[in-house]
Amino acid sequence: MKNTVLETAVGTEAEFFARGRRIAQRADRNERIPEAHVVTFEDPADLARLLTAARIGLFQAIKAEPASITGIATRLHRDRSAVKRDVDALLRAGLVSVETAVNAGHGNHKVVRAVASRVDLHVLIA
Repeated sequence: MKNTVLETAVGTEAEFFARGRRIAQRADRNERIPEAHVVTFEDPADLARLLTAARIGLFQAIKAEPASITGIATRLHRDRSAVKRDVDALLRAGLVSVETAVNAGHGNHKVVRAVASRVDLHVLIA
């Protein structure tokens, strides 16, 4: 994970496409396009449902030290099934990734990683 920023915002479909046009214009001018991940929610309530205090803490723990769901649950003193549900929600939102890693001599295991080094939240409720 480089110094990548994940921007999470509340916005409209028009704003989403406007951002795409700005990126395309930069590409047309052969300008560098900064690496960014953007997750946009049309409804602020959806963002609020996703980013609970437990999930924010989980994201911070994953960012600090990627690990298996079991390892994260142990580290956070949380039930594994609750951590799995929260990881699944963060995965669907694009905040984390789950990668398969090789266990030396013991098959494979899955490692949960943050997709960005920082998450910026932008909420405008009009």
